[in-house]
Amino acid sequence: MELLKLATEWAKAEVFSTRFFIFFAIGFLIASVGFWQLGKTDLAKAYVIPTLVAGLMLMTIGIGLFSTNKSRITQFEKAFNSNATAFYQSEIERSESTLKEYTVVFKVIPILIIIAALLILFVNTPTWRAISITTIAMLIVILLVDGTAHSRIEVYHKELKLVEMKK
Repeated sequence: MELLKLATEWAKAEVFSTRFFIFFAIGFLIASVGFWQLGKTDLAKAYVIPTLVAGLMLMTIGIGLFSTNKSRITQFEKAFNSNATAFYQSEIERSESTLKEYTVVFKVIPILIIIAALLILFVNTPTWRAISITTIAMLIVILLVDGTAHSRIEVYHKELKLVEMKK
C-alpha cells in the first residue's frame, strides 16, 4: 500500500505543478491582448502573434499534462490492485525513461535560448525581436516548471527503489 500512496502523491504533485503552465499561458494570452489593444510602436505590435502562440502552446502543454496526470491517479489504484508487482515495475521503467527525457530537455532548451538571444543581437526587425524575446520567456517558463518536475520524479524514482529494498 505504501507503493500506491507514493505513486498517488507524486501524481497529485504533478497535477498541481502543471497548473503553472496554464497560469503562465493565461499571462501570455493577456499580454497578447494587451499588445493588440494598447500597442502603439512597431515592436509592441510585433508581440501580438508571438505571445498568442506562446500562450496557446503553454496552454496546450498545461492542459495535456494536467489531464494525463489527473487520469493517472485513478489508473494507479486499478493497476496496483490488479497486479502490484507489474505496477511497481512499470513505474520504475516509466520514471527511468522520464528522467532520460529530462536530460535531453535540459540540453536542448538552453541551446534554443542561446539561438533566440543571438537572433536578438543579429536581426534588427521588430518581428524577429518579439519572436526571440517571447521564445526566451516561454522557454524559461518551461525550464522553471520542468526543473521542479525533474527533481520530483528524481525523488519519486529513488523512493521507488527504496520500496523495492523493503520487499
